[in-house]
Formats: sequence, structure tokens, C-alpha cells
Amino acid sequence: MSDQRFIIEMGIGNDQYGQDYTKAAGRAIEDAFRHSAIPMFQALEPTLGLTPQEMRVQVTIGVQDPAQVDTKALAETLPRGRAEVRAVFGGQNVTNPDTGNVIVIATAAIEAFLPYQGDRT
Repeated sequence: MSDQRFIIEMGIGNDQYGQDYTKAAGRAIEDAFRHSAIPMFQALEPTLGLTPQEMRVQVTIGVQDPAQVDTKALAETLPRGRAEVRAVFGGQNVTNPDTGNVIVIATAAIEAFLPYQGDRT
């Protein structure tokens, strides 16, 4: 049985002074969560028996240095489903020309999938 994506949310986060890619990524994930709610489980659980634990959550983080993101730690912060976090090249680093301080900007795409139900209702 294949999975069917039913939600995608995007977020952006930054770390202004510490050049901490994981912190910026965590803030991007939090930003994406602030834009979503999934009330469907309240409707589908009694009808189809689907629960949040059956949901597969795939998070893609875009940053300039993906190797510096602790994807395992970020996956542990996700509240529902079976989470997978991967970091890819993206985001942005912005350097202050006066101080040399680098602001790390991360983007996050959070996708949620459920087992495909076909015509089951």
C-alpha cells in the first residue's frame, strides 16, 4: 500500500548571532507548525480507524551547510507520526559587512502522508 500526501506546510527560521544551523532549522519547523492544524483525525479515526501514529512526516530543511544540522534531534521534536528529517542545500547566509556576523536562515517543508485508502469510506 502506498502513502498519500495530505498536507504540506512551509516555514522559515533563523539564528542571528550563533551561526547555529540546527537552531535555525528548529525555528523554521516551529514556524511551519504555526500555520497548520490537522482536525481530520477527529473525523477519520472513528470512520476509518486512522490515527496520528500512522502518519509519516517528512521534513526537508534547506540551509547553506546541511552537514551542520542535527536531523536526529529535530526529528525527536516532532509531536506526531513517524518523522524523518533531512537537510539539503538551500536557505541563506547573510553576512553583516560591518561586523562579519553571519545570520543563518533556514527553510522547512513539512509533508504528512497517510496510507492510501483508495475508495474506502
